[in-house]
Amino acid sequence: MIFNLFKAMFIMNKNDPDAPRMSKYIGRRVLLSGLIVLILLIGIVTGFITPNPRPY
Repeated sequence: MIFNLFKAMFIMNKNDPDAPRMSKYIGRRVLLSGLIVLILLIGIVTGFITPNPRPY
């Protein structure tokens, strides 16, 4: 995720019309974040991950 964030930053600063679009790397980051959240939710629903009932 961090790699794609910095890659998008370098492309934004370079401003090369032949380079891939910045939205490509930011889209990958959003997709990866969504996949991680989905895996966590599946783990909680199946009982593989037990959340802390009192987080403080």
